[in-house]
Amino acid sequence: MLVLSRQRDETIIIGDSIRITIVEVRGDKVRIGIDAPKDVAVHRQEVYDAIKREVEEADS
Repeated sequence: MLVLSRQRDETIIIGDSIRITIVEVRGDKVRIGIDAPKDVAVHRQEVYDAIKREVEEADS
């Protein structure tokens, strides 16, 4: 895992097409903005896990 320090309004680039920008830092919470192509799914971990479970249950 790569760990980076960023401040508000600073951006991280992944590949040529994904940009992650720090929007706000408030206490122990960080708001980020993600700009990615429409064909790249972007989910919070808990949403991704729920989708994966539903797909696995449907396949059973």
